[in-house]
Amino acid sequence: MVDTHCHLDSCRVPDAELIERAREAGITRLATVGMNSASIARALQAAAEHDEVFAIVGCHPHEAEGFSDEDLEEIERAAANPLALAVGETGLDHYRDHAPRADQRRAFKAQLALAGRAALPVVVHTREAEEDTFAMLAEHAADTTVVLHCFSAPDRVQECVDRGYVCSFAGNLTYPSAEPLREAARALPDELVMVETDSPYLAPVPLRGKPNEPANVIHTAQLLAELRGTDIESLNALVEENAARVFRW
Repeated sequence: MVDTHCHLDSCRVPDAELIERAREAGITRLATVGMNSASIARALQAAAEHDEVFAIVGCHPHEAEGFSDEDLEEIERAAANPLALAVGETGLDHYRDHAPRADQRRAFKAQLALAGRAALPVVVHTREAEEDTFAMLAEHAADTTVVLHCFSAPDRVQECVDRGYVCSFAGNLTYPSAEPLREAARALPDELVMVETDSPYLAPVPLRGKPNEPANVIHTAQLLAELRGTDIESLNALVEENAARVFRW
């Protein structure tokens, strides 16, 4: 199994311990995300120190206030590292609005352009901003592989299929209130499905309320397999194949 999106630097447990527990759970690769300057450095360091780890580098919408050309240049330098396999997570968050929306849009547009120039996939965060997010993706990422991390747009499944957006499911797929997500998970074609933890957030049932970690991806994968009418081994192989195609790892 693989964990296509986690935040090792936000976890309280040391990286080496998290990675060892993931290895024991059968996790062969994981992608850790840099969200700002310090976080990018931590992600690249973890990738350099552990064979199973690769980095995703970018500016999270929460970190987008005052986004500048210098910030973009830093991400571009990081994205040139062979251990950085995607740009992100970037996008729009109109739920918390930790950064001005104009700054979020500027950072998002710049990172979409960077992903295009670098021929890298882009990992997208969107929360209560789907209309703007999908419009910007349509305008600025037509030729870029798009991963919708912690997929949260079940009413746009057909649009995702039409545009070839990869939908990555996190632990909230297992929550009782998530039936629309489960319907989306049933409906998507095989080639657009991935799984993640978003550690240390969104721990799946039966671990909800506890700090999440990469080893827990198996719980979400198990439910996803059931939803799609397959066994866990086949689901794991599918996700591994999709992640290898998207990230080229």
